[in-house]
Amino acid sequence: MHSLDSDRTTPAGHHRRGRLPLRLGAAAAAGALLAAGLAGAATAVGPAEVAPAAVPAHTLTGYWHNFDNGSTVLKLGEVSPQFDIIAVSFASSTSTPGLIDFELDPVLGYASEQEFKDEIAAKQAAGVAVVLSVGGAEDHVTVNDAASASAFAESTLALMAEFGFDGVDIDLEHGINATYLTQAMEAIHAGAGDDLVYTMAPQTLDMQNTSSEYFQLALNTRDFLTAVQTQYYNSGSMLGCDGQVYSAGTVDFLTALACIQLESGLAASQVGLGVPATPNAAGSGYVDPQVVNDALDCLTRGTSCGSFVPDQTYPELRGAMTWSVNWDAHAGHSWSDTVGPHVDALP
Repeated sequence: MHSLDSDRTTPAGHHRRGRLPLRLGAAAAAGALLAAGLAGAATAVGPAEVAPAAVPAHTLTGYWHNFDNGSTVLKLGEVSPQFDIIAVSFASSTSTPGLIDFELDPVLGYASEQEFKDEIAAKQAAGVAVVLSVGGAEDHVTVNDAASASAFAESTLALMAEFGFDGVDIDLEHGINATYLTQAMEAIHAGAGDDLVYTMAPQTLDMQNTSSEYFQLALNTRDFLTAVQTQYYNSGSMLGCDGQVYSAGTVDFLTALACIQLESGLAASQVGLGVPATPNAAGSGYVDPQVVNDALDCLTRGTSCGSFVPDQTYPELRGAMTWSVNWDAHAGHSWSDTVGPHVDALP
């Protein structure tokens, strides 16, 4: 299956700088928080009632490119104000299993790292959450034992402390271990507190049933999970919650697949719809922004549905996510200008 960043390519002659080592000052600052987190980790029990309230009730989420792939190069401050959550893509793996780092690509034109940090702070002052996304198609971050869980939690907390990120987005596309990633996320939550913004972007196959590792992670951490925003693209046909097969690129695909999560233990406020911003942003599964609005209305109001009509409405549905803010800008912000106001007007 193609990935969320399947369109990510490095132009000829574009060389990435080597990764910097984890910043030791920030890591030390996170150490005490991590110890508290690992000591207090416990699997969530009972169904979630509502997602944490560190962000608006309904959100528009977009991924921001820390690279140039031929769409539009943007500094963070240039991202459309329609977005409520910006996922900085991506953290990078290191030679230590589980440990991540982040370095700005020089192609973005930042004069200094401080300029980027100032833009994060400015977005936050405007009410926007900025999280660090981990994974994507090209990077393998492995969390499969206690040591790598500890490394992941400690380095994530360190990067949050250093850059001012509000939280983390899990976009691991090469398999996950729900047991140890749950342990890591619980440690991050314990260290960061209830204002942590924690999102996930699984692929469609990852959320077909509750036995999958990704679905188990979502259920294990639902007491502090902000949103699961499944990538409803780069996918073949899939089963909906009614047991029927639906084709990607349709309103039914969005609504019938989201219904699986809505009926399987997640709060409606923890379920969002992930779609490409333009046809060029994904290999398949693009839908017109108005179709996204129709799907949102179908799930929240019971109107504008296709052949699939949910048994009930979910007015607290989280909202929508797109890959990416850069592709949105490349198309003149047509996606965010159409879907953003609609998300704001949800019940």
